[in-house]
Amino acid sequence: MGDGSAMRATRAEIDLAALRGNVRVLASRAGGSELWAVVKANAYGHGAVNCARAALSAGASGLCVALTQEAVELRSSGIDAPIMVMSEQPTWQTETLVSNDVVCVVYNEHYIAALAEAGRRFGKRVSVHLKVDTGMHRVGVSTEMAVQRARLVATHSSLRLEGVMTHLATADDARHPATRSQLEKFSDVVQRIREVSPEIRHLHCANSAATLRSVAPESTIMRAGIAMYGLNPGGFDASLMAGLSPVMTLRTQVSHVQRVRAGEGVSYGLRTVLDRDSTIATLPLGYADGISRRAWQTHAGVLVGGIKRGIVGVVTMDQMMVDCGDDAVSIGDDVVVFGTQGANSVTVEDWASALDTITYEVVCAVSARVPRTYIGE
Repeated sequence: MGDGSAMRATRAEIDLAALRGNVRVLASRAGGSELWAVVKANAYGHGAVNCARAALSAGASGLCVALTQEAVELRSSGIDAPIMVMSEQPTWQTETLVSNDVVCVVYNEHYIAALAEAGRRFGKRVSVHLKVDTGMHRVGVSTEMAVQRARLVATHSSLRLEGVMTHLATADDARHPATRSQLEKFSDVVQRIREVSPEIRHLHCANSAATLRSVAPESTIMRAGIAMYGLNPGGFDASLMAGLSPVMTLRTQVSHVQRVRAGEGVSYGLRTVLDRDSTIATLPLGYADGISRRAWQTHAGVLVGGIKRGIVGVVTMDQMMVDCGDDAVSIGDDVVVFGTQGANSVTVEDWASALDTITYEVVCAVSARVPRTYIGE
C-alpha cells in the first residue's frame, strides 16, 4: 500500500491484477515479439516499481523508461530485468547507466563516444540500440546518417549494437499516410545497417497504438505503454481495446456539504452562478492533485451516489465543488473521479475528451501527493 494512504481520503487505486491481465492480452497481440513494459513517468502515474514487477510477472521481457533516475529507481528496488532508457541522457550520467547495466539508446556521435569510454572504465560491453528518425523529428539519427552511426558503434569494442529502433508519429491514426512511409524508411535503413552490423538482435518501432493495430510486423520488441494501463491511445474503436481493463481508479470522499441558493456564486471569482437551489458537495482534491483548474468549463464530472455530477466553480488548489442537485449527500460519502461506482462509470477517456487532451496526460497529471494504493497483488 502506498505511503500516506491512511492519511488522505483521496487516493489512486491501482489494480495490479488488471495490469497483469492487460500484459497477457498485449503479449498475445505481439505474437512472437517480446513485450517490453513502458514504466516511464512513474508508470504513467501508476507507480513504476509495483507496475514493473507486475508486468514482468505476467510475461513482459523488459522495461522501458525515459530517464537515468527512473532506471536507477528500478534497479535500486531489486529489479534485474533488462531496462532500456529510450533516449540519450547527459553524458555525465553514462557511468551510472553502465554501472546499472542499462540498455542505452544512441544517435549522436559524442554520446556514443561517452558511453564507449564508460564501458571501458567498467570493463563492460554496453548494449546499445540505435534510434533512427524516420519522420517524427523529435530525436534520432537521420536515415542518411544511420549507417555511419552503426559503423561508429562497431568501432568501439565496449559497445554492442543490439538493436535498431524508431518511433511512429501517427500510429494512433489509421488514416494517416505517415505510418506507412516511416515503416518503409525503417525497413530500408535496417537492411543497410545489417550490411555493416549483421549481428543486430532487435528491431522495434511499435508503441501501444502500433501493437494494437498490428502495423509493425518486423518488430522483435513491442513497447507497450498506455494500453498496458487499459487506456485508449486515442481514436480507437472499442474492438481494438477488447480484453484491456483500466488499471487506475481515482477516489475521494465528500468533505463538506451545503445548500446554496439560486443566484449565488461558487469558488474563486464566483464564476459559476447557480440558476437553482442546489446541494453543493466539496471534495478534498484540486489542481495540486492533478485535476485541471478549468474542468468546471467542460463536461467533466465525477460520481457521487452512482450519479455523474458536474463540476461547479473554478477548481482550486486543494478542493473542488460538484453540483448534487436535490439529492441527499453526506460528509464521508465515496466519490469516484474516474472509475466505476454502482452501475455507472466515468473513464479516463471521458476526462481526456472533456479537457481536449489525451489519456496519457490525465493519468500522468495525478500528482505525487495522491497516495497510490495497490490491489490485486
